[in-house]
Amino acid sequence: MDLLMSVRPGQGCTVLEVRGELDMATSPQLREALQRLVDSGDRQVVVDLAAVGFMDSSGLGALVVMFKALRDAGGRLCLAAVQPAVRSVLTVTSVDRVIDVYDSVPAAEADVRPTDAAGR
Repeated sequence: MDLLMSVRPGQGCTVLEVRGELDMATSPQLREALQRLVDSGDRQVVVDLAAVGFMDSSGLGALVVMFKALRDAGGRLCLAAVQPAVRSVLTVTSVDRVIDVYDSVPAAEADVRPTDAAGR
């Protein structure tokens, strides 16, 4: 199954909407899309996972790698509208203790931390 993604401006951030399953076949697409956002200067990224019902370790790995890339660039990646099956993967691996997870995109947008040109 293909991963469908779209990017839209959010409230003080960029929202990446993801649809499909995050697995070994599709996680490179997610990583590439997030890398494009970082390369274009986006520093506050919310990944909307409302339409993702499954995520394996490769999807988790892509999120963690890009979380670190954004953090190193002075930015922030967070997750929103995470479905129960995906949330359980985040909880079991304790990734939800590192990457902020919100119940909805508006909740994530409300917690966006502004950055200046230096990424602070």
